[in-house]
Amino acid sequence: MPNLTKILEEHPEIRTAITMSDGCIYGLPAGEKMGTAAIGADEDYNIYTIPQFSMINKAWLDDLGLEVPTTLDELHDVLVAFQENDMSAKYYGNDPGSTIPMSTGFDQWCWGQNIFYAGFGFTNWPNDVINDLVLNDDGTVEFVCADEKYRDAVTYFHDWYEEGLMDPEMFSQDDTQLMSKCSQGYVGVSTWWYIDELMGEYADDYVFLPILDGPDGTHNVTVRSGGATNSGNLSITSACESPINLLKFFDQWYDPENVMQLQYGPIGTYFTEQDENGVWKSITDEESQAKYGKSAGELKGEYEVYGPKLILSDYYNSVFQLEDRAQERLTDLNDFWMPYVDSTVSYPIDCVFTEDELDTIDMYKTDFENTVSEQEGLWLKDGGPTDEEWEAYLDTLTNSCGMEELLKVYQDAYDRYQDEMAE
Repeated sequence: MPNLTKILEEHPEIRTAITMSDGCIYGLPAGEKMGTAAIGADEDYNIYTIPQFSMINKAWLDDLGLEVPTTLDELHDVLVAFQENDMSAKYYGNDPGSTIPMSTGFDQWCWGQNIFYAGFGFTNWPNDVINDLVLNDDGTVEFVCADEKYRDAVTYFHDWYEEGLMDPEMFSQDDTQLMSKCSQGYVGVSTWWYIDELMGEYADDYVFLPILDGPDGTHNVTVRSGGATNSGNLSITSACESPINLLKFFDQWYDPENVMQLQYGPIGTYFTEQDENGVWKSITDEESQAKYGKSAGELKGEYEVYGPKLILSDYYNSVFQLEDRAQERLTDLNDFWMPYVDSTVSYPIDCVFTEDELDTIDMYKTDFENTVSEQEGLWLKDGGPTDEEWEAYLDTLTNSCGMEELLKVYQDAYDRYQDEMAE
């Protein structure tokens, strides 16, 4: 399998991800590694590295003679000004009292409040491993939800909630409700994947809100991993008469130009022409509607083939064109957001666990995450935690929710991952 072998030699993290704890590979890899290498950047940061982009209504700031905040305390004062001046009514003519200074979801993927915790030294994104787990620069893992800086953050933002600066519906609304509020001009500050998608016709009035310094003058963004590699799309059983020929066939799926057609559609249908560098251009929505009576996305869905496909970031720069929205997102990530990141270490989503470790995760993970999330929400709404509440919370995480057992599992799996990468 020369195509796959070349990939595994150049990307040992993929080989590690599909190698089980007994040292064997039982299935072929699949995944889409869309990162900043797709736009020609030197470092390849996955598109999920910072899931929440915060944004603020610059038109409201200009109207009030205010600057874009650079600290949490400055943002607090801006939100107060939005509220006291009822900017949704004043600037857009909405109903009096309709202004929502800040609205997000609660611990949601791209539309949560978590990015604002950066001013306290962390961002506890929802993730695909276990929530609140962080990897330190020295290779040790810990749960940020058991750290004093986490306690400081929920204590600080409770004051915002109590003042009415944070949407009281943040704990119950879904993404559709948030989009509706933002697209009607009610919201001053929010988070999302794109400004345009969230703010609709008011998008031109918004700009990115930078990562804000906290009360002690510092910040830290905890980046996340993403784009998992799986090995469950193709396995060969003993009933196969010629495993070698079957693998020869599927090795062709790892040729860059073949995989682009398996993922999107054939040359001549989805891919229409090559640019001066030989990079294939995809069909536009307008062209697809005129020729096939459906959008480019619908056309892709019609031709996409399920199976062991592996798309690497540099394919988008050298083989086929990255879609415009993804290019915009990666450019924003690389140029605006990554300069705020001090450390790019993150717990690898592709760590492999033993059966015993998976049993431990199954036993404790759900209760642990639910306990942390429930308590975080209560503290944001009701205030706290007092010293007694904090100690009781830590005791529950340790003695009822298996925090130490989970830490051991994730530490052991990470250590093995590092050993595999070093070989």
